[in-house]
Formats: sequence, structure tokens, C-alpha cells
Amino acid sequence: MGRLRDFRVPWGAVLGAFCALGLAPVEQFELRIRVLGKTMAKTPRAPAKPAGKLSLKQKPAALTQLGRRTETPASPTKARLETVPNPQTDVLYIARFTAPEFTTLCPVTGQPDFAHLVIDYAPNKLLVESKSFKLFLTSFRNHGAYHEDCTVMIAKRFVDAADPRWLRIAGYWYPRGGIPIDVFYQTGEPPEGLWLPEPGVAPYRGRG
Repeated sequence: MGRLRDFRVPWGAVLGAFCALGLAPVEQFELRIRVLGKTMAKTPRAPAKPAGKLSLKQKPAALTQLGRRTETPASPTKARLETVPNPQTDVLYIARFTAPEFTTLCPVTGQPDFAHLVIDYAPNKLLVESKSFKLFLTSFRNHGAYHEDCTVMIAKRFVDAADPRWLRIAGYWYPRGGIPIDVFYQTGEPPEGLWLPEPGVAPYRGRG
């Protein structure tokens, strides 16, 4: 009798047949087959459950946008900034949001304006939830306002929502008409001991 080569056991079909007969559940069934004097064992594992979305019970009750399909707000006034509790209220630290492709419209010509925004804030009791902040910024795409107005408006809405210990915003606007406009705003003197990183955006130099 010749040697048996390339012998493969159709485990799926075998286990399915045994389970269909009610001999044993898949989780506990162990099948052993003797092949050429050797014992091969196969213990099927229960299929892993796919990772699902957070249930409503797992989401903070105040959040209405995170984890849900949310349309872009029609305007900044209709956008809602949402917050979550700050788990480190006893620590003085900086959190930073960076939006390198912020877009809005010129209030006179309707042409697009672009900016690189850097928002640093020292949280107090609340943190701004990032998806709601992204939707808030996106709502400016069809909003007409001057660079200065947009930059300060974003900072004030942020402060109204989260009431941080301190906040600053740097708006680096791309040039139109050959002149870049950079806008900076902060709520006051930073708290003592707060480490302030550089915004990290170089002044506009054109192609030089």
C-alpha cells in the first residue's frame, strides 16, 4: 500500500455534519483522526463577534453627533459645539486643535479663503468633543466673513462651550491680492506654570 500524500481533511464539512446531527456543540467538539500512525487534533473555536458600534447606553447622554451620521450644519450659528467631562481637572495642561485646511468665503466677492488654524486651550471642567468641532469648522465653507471675524468668532464660540482656563487661537490665512493676513487672539494672560508650545506654523514666504 503506497504512502498517502497531501491528505487534507475538510474540517468545515466534517464539523458541520456532526453539529447537524446534534452530537456536540462547535465550541466543545474535538475531532481526532489517525492518519499514517499520527494523531491530528482540531478544536474549532467559536467565531469572534464583530466589533460593533457603541450602544446608546455607552455614549455620554449629552453627545448627539459622535457615533452618529450627522449632516454638516448649514451655518456656524446652527452648528453645535459639544463637550465631555475633563478627566484631569487637577492638572494644568494644554490641548491643541489644528485645522490646516480651514475654508470660508469672502463676504464681498464670495470667493474662497483658506487658513491654517491652531487652537490651544487649557481645559477646566470640560473638553470640546472633536467631531462637533470639526463639523463647526466645516459649517464655515458657505459662510462669508472677514479673516479677523472668523478667527475671533471661532475662539469665542469655543470659550462659550467649554469655559477653559485659558485659550489662544492663531489664524494663518493664505494670501489673496498678494497680502497674507495672520490673526491672533487669546483670552488673557496664561495661567502661571502653563507650558506653551510654539504654534509651529512658519510665516508666509511665497516661493522663496
